[in-house]
Amino acid sequence: MTVPGITPPSCCRASGAMPKKDDDAKKPASETVPDQRWKLQVFYLCFYGFMTQVRPGESFITPYLLGPDKNFTQTEVTNVITPVLTYSYMAVLVPIFLLTDYLRYKPVLVLQSLSHISIWLLLVLGTSVLAMQLMEFFYGVTMAARIAYSSYIFSLVTPSRYQRMASYSRSAVLLGVFTSSVLGQLCITLGGVSFLTLNYVSLGFVSFGLILTLFLERPQRSLFFNRPEGAGDGAPQLRLWSLWWVFNSAGYYLMLYYVQILWNEIYPAMDNRQVYNGGVDAASTLLGAGASFAAGYVKIRWTLWSELVIGVVTAFQAGLLLLMNTTSNIWLCYAAYVLFRGSYQFLVPVAIFQIATSLSKELCALVFGVNTFFATVLKTIITIIVADKRGLGLSVHPQFYVYFGYFTLLVVVYLLSAVGVGIRYSRRKQAAEPALAKELCQLPAEVPAQEKSLEAGAVQA
Repeated sequence: MTVPGITPPSCCRASGAMPKKDDDAKKPASETVPDQRWKLQVFYLCFYGFMTQVRPGESFITPYLLGPDKNFTQTEVTNVITPVLTYSYMAVLVPIFLLTDYLRYKPVLVLQSLSHISIWLLLVLGTSVLAMQLMEFFYGVTMAARIAYSSYIFSLVTPSRYQRMASYSRSAVLLGVFTSSVLGQLCITLGGVSFLTLNYVSLGFVSFGLILTLFLERPQRSLFFNRPEGAGDGAPQLRLWSLWWVFNSAGYYLMLYYVQILWNEIYPAMDNRQVYNGGVDAASTLLGAGASFAAGYVKIRWTLWSELVIGVVTAFQAGLLLLMNTTSNIWLCYAAYVLFRGSYQFLVPVAIFQIATSLSKELCALVFGVNTFFATVLKTIITIIVADKRGLGLSVHPQFYVYFGYFTLLVVVYLLSAVGVGIRYSRRKQAAEPALAKELCQLPAEVPAQEKSLEAGAVQA
């Protein structure tokens, strides 16, 4: 019952019983009526995402290139072959992103599978530096095409199911990476399988992935080229987390591209069975999955604490980079790598949530694609300056000192921003206190009058 003269708070009006009924009545039939077909489609897509990640030779590409099978020098791998990955990724990202939605996802997923097959054919059959550079080009294509998988699932379900379905598809991919890493490590350590044989096994799995791709159903519509009018409102957190996506992911992937070279420098194993790249990738994937899951249960006021949390995590990552680069103990380097990846994966779902809640659902993938493009541009610039032979052409240890300095600079910026946010919050709080005190002073004069009005109404009844 609403008492005359007393206006209910907005939160009470929003959570009342009647509005809830109205909201339920307005839901489309697709959200209220169970539909088994979309469940089967999502299950198949998750199975596809799992199987396409099973490439047991992926964790051992660098030692394979440096070993007797290919016999490339460390300088060739560091400064000539690996930089092509960053360049190709930047070159194909925007065209693939635009074609992904326009062609309705499936053709781009087929292209990704064909590129995976090309990678392992070149790894098995290629013998020249040019062939390995072409392999890195196709690797860039597969990375750019990942957005097709992450966007595809949004075309299968209604917006009310986006968050749940995204978690399912992400978990399937991480489980596939974990299985791939464990399988590769077991083959190397216990089975004594050569890197070349492991690459043949990977070729078989990616060929099977192409067959799975052909049975994916092509969506009837796209999200971006057919989105409703008025989609997409901004919010204060959008800019911060988009900048985190650009700057921190650029540093993260640069570390990822060159860390196997660093491991080989610290511990140049002569016996393939003593190369534990697969086990380390498996451990880091499990920790990343756990951190991503835990991040969904962290309840803090992100508008106030985002900069501080990002700054602390980035400072932790900078310390881990320095440890990885200065230690001579390979196990300590492995542990730092696992913690680095886990701390990054902790912030990824937070960034996705903060960006997604600031936009309409149709524009989420668009913003993620733009952020990824700018991160790739930044990676390319750093690669040209630091790693490419046409730039400084630094070896792996000096490169990691550069990455440490890069993350340290980010720490300073984030912590200064956190101080600024704290100061602004404190000023707003101080400015709000007099107004609140004034309202409290007026309450004793108003409440008795309202109570008398209620008593009078009761007597009349």
